[in-house]
Amino acid sequence: MELNKMERKATLRLSDGTEFHGTSFGYEMPVAGEIVFNTAMTGYPESLTDPSYEGQIMVMTYPLVGNYGVPSVGTEANGISSYMESDRIHVSGMVVCDYSEEHSHWLSNESLGDWLKREKVPGITGIDTRELTKILREKGVMMGKILIDGMEEVPDAEYDGKNFVDVVSCKEIINYTPENPIGKKIVLIDCGVKDNIIRCLLKRGLEVIRVPWNYDFRGMAFDGLFLGNGPGNPDNCSMTAEHLRLFMEEEIRNGGNVRPIMGICMGNQMLGKAAGAKIDKLKYGHRSHNQPVRMVGGTKCFITTQNHGYAVNAKTLGPNWNEYFVNMNDGTNEGIKHIRYPWFSVQFHPEACAGPLDTEFLFDEFVKTL
Repeated sequence: MELNKMERKATLRLSDGTEFHGTSFGYEMPVAGEIVFNTAMTGYPESLTDPSYEGQIMVMTYPLVGNYGVPSVGTEANGISSYMESDRIHVSGMVVCDYSEEHSHWLSNESLGDWLKREKVPGITGIDTRELTKILREKGVMMGKILIDGMEEVPDAEYDGKNFVDVVSCKEIINYTPENPIGKKIVLIDCGVKDNIIRCLLKRGLEVIRVPWNYDFRGMAFDGLFLGNGPGNPDNCSMTAEHLRLFMEEEIRNGGNVRPIMGICMGNQMLGKAAGAKIDKLKYGHRSHNQPVRMVGGTKCFITTQNHGYAVNAKTLGPNWNEYFVNMNDGTNEGIKHIRYPWFSVQFHPEACAGPLDTEFLFDEFVKTL
């Protein structure tokens, strides 16, 4: 007798040979990618559509997933998603302990499983995600596969050496006009930017010019520069950092009113690279809604949302740069700023969706400098 879809056996196999056995609840297709874990309790629609997860298999450590379903993937007047962070799911696969077939929420339009099937993304449930997370914390993130019973195995995937930014970045210039413009125009370098970053900029009356990751923006007319988030190893898209370095040199050389820069997540790494710093890969990264960071120079702390596997090596920053924030859990860099010019970036997400919003004021600080 043919197994129904919830009974189709599936296996999660790590590159060290460890296997976890469960059942499929998503699209039935074997897939390979980098296995990472996310400790957030909510926000799986936003996480799944975050371009920073391109090429990764996401493990949700919160045991029950899917109970509030998935909202409609609609679009707003400016063309960005209504409730998501992009127009599609970016994870290669999803791993959960207990998938809830029943869902209830006033915005719910379909089940998580149906959404994964529709977007051809595998999902596996019945996995001991606590044990799996312990392995990833002790050994570090590693490559792996979701295998479906009765289907051929897929080849190993590559992560560190692949330019995922080129996969998710826009291919042409896109313009966004705010409802209540303040007369300021910014260039947004798209390395895989989340839609909520664009929402936050538009909400503050900024006209946004979104350009591809490798676009030389220096000849454009604008009031400020914004560096978005993105997936993978920032060393694979050094062209962005080189354009940024040349821009900063030109601004200093030209004198007068130096145009402001703000960066988020990979934008922090890009600004760090342009400032001469090295980028390190973290053992298992920061992917959660509860990362505590401290503003350097004081004792004020904030709870932040994060999604990154790389960090700026603060010890390699040049003499004109200081750390802005540090992580209270492991001491890694969470932001940098120039000692003289209005140039700063943060490793966390001030526009956090589904929260917290402790640091959204940083957008206002950027607007003040324009």
